[in-house]
Amino acid sequence: MIGGTGTISSAITRQLSESGHELWLLNRGTRKNEVPANVRQVITDIDDEESVLTGLASETFDAVCEFIGFIPAQVERDIRLFRGRTRQYVYISSASAYNKPAASHVITEGTTLANPHWEYSRNKIACEELLMHEYRENGFPVTIVRPSHTYCERGVPLSVHGLKGSWQVVKRMMEGKPVIVHGDGSSLWTLTWNEDFAHGFIGLLGNPKAIGEAFQIMSDEQLTWTQVYECVGNALHVTVKPYYVASEFLAAVAPAEWDFEGNLIGDKAVTVCFDCSKLKRAVPGFQATTRFDEGVRRCVKHILEHPELQVEDSEFDAWCDKVIAAQEEAKRILK
Repeated sequence: MIGGTGTISSAITRQLSESGHELWLLNRGTRKNEVPANVRQVITDIDDEESVLTGLASETFDAVCEFIGFIPAQVERDIRLFRGRTRQYVYISSASAYNKPAASHVITEGTTLANPHWEYSRNKIACEELLMHEYRENGFPVTIVRPSHTYCERGVPLSVHGLKGSWQVVKRMMEGKPVIVHGDGSSLWTLTWNEDFAHGFIGLLGNPKAIGEAFQIMSDEQLTWTQVYECVGNALHVTVKPYYVASEFLAAVAPAEWDFEGNLIGDKAVTVCFDCSKLKRAVPGFQATTRFDEGVRRCVKHILEHPELQVEDSEFDAWCDKVIAAQEEAKRILK
């Protein structure tokens, strides 16, 4: 696994290690102390190809899983490194690659890939196209996986927050302040607990039905964004005060580096319902079993018990107050 300690991949690492698989992680070692003892770690920069080849020696692998590949050059590097030494190369793409808005809100693996609002998604599409060309022309054994909003105990999954994560939104809830929710809160969204995602992902490893194919892995539960925020409030034992602001307005007035055009208009603002029947045919018995209200209680408990995860964001907090005041003033003027 290239990566292996992130939001999605940490659950896969745990489950594979507990099942007795021989697992190697290749990463920079920033969370090496969290890795199970029976997992072998190759600590290096993946872009240092000479160092990678030294660390891997002459080993071959049943599967190589790429969790931190974001641009085509990184995929091209992986092809150079692993051609002929893996039976399967699993590339983690993104459900944000699907067309926004799609022709139908029901999304399958056959939904058109196109996202004019988010460069991140367009790069994922380019990586997929490169890999599928390698599969068709040269037999490179690729499997593409498209997660949507997958979360773990390290962070509460919310839609409108700054670069330092969602803690400041949680803090506003706890302080009784209004929290900004994009749109009118009625668009549907899917959130998937990382342990559930891992079950589906592992079922694709070594699976002959997965070669040359793309799969999306999500929960079957859909919630409105208002319900998402209410679940967080319930976990905190507070009443949430949602303050609704149009996604286009948020994208226009937020700092460019927050990229709300991509994160909202190119992703979270659009109602989508994912059809995972293709995955369930390839991995019989797969079912996400963690409801969001259950998963987010685990998140909140973990974060409240770990102060190092409570990263405050005064810039985002002040911006929220400013946006809310501006919209209230506009209401007053136009009455």
